[in-house]
Amino acid sequence: MTVELIERLTHRGLTVAVAESLTGGLLCAALTEVPGASAVVRGGVVAYATDLKASLLGVSEELLATHGAVDADVALQMATGVASQLGADIGLSTTGVAGPEPQDGKAVGTVFIACAWGEKHSVEELSLSGTRNEIRSLTVHAALRMLASVVS
Repeated sequence: MTVELIERLTHRGLTVAVAESLTGGLLCAALTEVPGASAVVRGGVVAYATDLKASLLGVSEELLATHGAVDADVALQMATGVASQLGADIGLSTTGVAGPEPQDGKAVGTVFIACAWGEKHSVEELSLSGTRNEIRSLTVHAALRMLASVVS
């Protein structure tokens, strides 16, 4: 799937940047393992700490204080922020709780992924189960599927 995704981005002349929290760089790694990805992947920001979501990606500090980092609007602001900061056509983001403990009042497995391109955007809430690594891997796959739907 990732090879085809990189080919479609290349064919359409689109670039992508990723903002990651719970996936800790796994999403960007999945994209960049494909030969030729450098033509379309602008880069990624791992904003694991909540304050970095505000300072690096422009997520509203008020939003973070009110709702915490695991929130649909946070995911969307991460996606728009990374696209803007890294000069990409498309921003893709992940935020959520991989475990082992709940965070910000959200259960383990609660994940939000978002994609922003131009004036359009998509946000999805996932309720995943499994080990910490399984939740992170499932999040990467879901984010790649979301990106694929945008560039189909």
